[in-house]
Amino acid sequence: MQGKLNEIDIRSILQLIELGQRTGELFVEAYPSQPSGMGNPGVVYVQDVRSSRALAEQYWFVFFLNGQIVYAADRSTSLARLSDYLRRYKAEATLSNLVVPSANTNALEYGYLWALLESHTLTPAQGRSIMQSMVHETLFDLLSLHQGSFIFELGPALSPQLTTLEITPLLAKIMTQVQEWKQFHPHIQSPDQCPAIADLAALQETLSRRTLATLDRYADGKTSIRQIARYLNRDSLTVARAIYPYVQKGVIQLVYAAAKDTEAGGLKPVRKEFGVSQAPRPLRVACIDDGITVRETVEHILRHHGYEATAIGNPLEALSLVFQLKPDLILCDIAMPELDGYEICAMLRQTTAFRQLPIVMLTGKDGFIDRVKAKMVGATDYLTKPFGESELLMLVEKYIGIGTQQGDRASLLLTNQALAKTGENGLKIEMTDADSTSSASIE
Repeated sequence: MQGKLNEIDIRSILQLIELGQRTGELFVEAYPSQPSGMGNPGVVYVQDVRSSRALAEQYWFVFFLNGQIVYAADRSTSLARLSDYLRRYKAEATLSNLVVPSANTNALEYGYLWALLESHTLTPAQGRSIMQSMVHETLFDLLSLHQGSFIFELGPALSPQLTTLEITPLLAKIMTQVQEWKQFHPHIQSPDQCPAIADLAALQETLSRRTLATLDRYADGKTSIRQIARYLNRDSLTVARAIYPYVQKGVIQLVYAAAKDTEAGGLKPVRKEFGVSQAPRPLRVACIDDGITVRETVEHILRHHGYEATAIGNPLEALSLVFQLKPDLILCDIAMPELDGYEICAMLRQTTAFRQLPIVMLTGKDGFIDRVKAKMVGATDYLTKPFGESELLMLVEKYIGIGTQQGDRASLLLTNQALAKTGENGLKIEMTDADSTSSASIE
């Protein structure tokens, strides 16, 4: 089952899954937002250009067992949401000490939640409470969504199951909340807006000391309505309803928080973890592709702009080689013999070393199904061939930063010498000189 949300809405999709008692996974991708003035969460409430740019790649997963919901989330590699929920139990610091040996690539958060239960950091009741809040929060966004595409795939159930939730009662409750949320517009547009106290004296005259202390703690212009709801074990609507009168009067203002490289639950963000800002070496990119033209051109472009670029032509050998290379980013072709890009990505995502590393799929296809498959195996992004130099550089800079102006040729030489020795032991590695000529477009 697949289609577009202008043909069938999320509510109807969920009802069909429930009616058919289906087990599998629903994937929903949002279209880039356009200011609509409706004040809905998801993609339609954004009127800030910077925020809408982030939402252009927003998508969600919902897992089902016999027509009931097991788990739901957006496709984030961060554990920030789980860390927020753990603050209820003063357990957010435990995330950094957990080891999750094998987790579904679309449900990393779910794997960590189970690890918290198995380590007795959380009780089953606390785990179920967090899961219910996560599902509620995700469905609130999805039921407010009006533009996008979806695909539902039958498959094995996410396991083990912590709890299952019936769809019909959830829909009735959340649809009511979505309708009420619209009444806050234009004063409150998004759960991702952050309250900030604009007139403390006015608040002191109208609020109790306890309520004022709560507001003073969270209304800092950096903590979103959604986060406050997680901390207080409430939903976003309840928090929005509480602050709405003060937002109307201008006593509280709402802003979008600037992007921050914060560490959630003691876990380092992807770019910091792989040494973007403090790396003592040039940024390293591995390109796995069985086409020699693609390999040579990618190497030429990236090396010319100060990156260490290594091309690998054999997909079977790529798996062992990337562990030696320790790249900051992997470009991986999809259509390859013996082992395709989906399989390579899925295997890498099962390892701790590559669980959060940016992996970009190179494909000659530009269909929705191909993008879904890439994201379902944990790909960070995709790039459709043919692509030009500027497209490749923009994507690489997006995930790991700008290369050095001239590149570190000495470091690059040492890397190539080490890899050449590996090649003598049976691995075939394609290398080209940074000064070689190549096409500006890759096909």
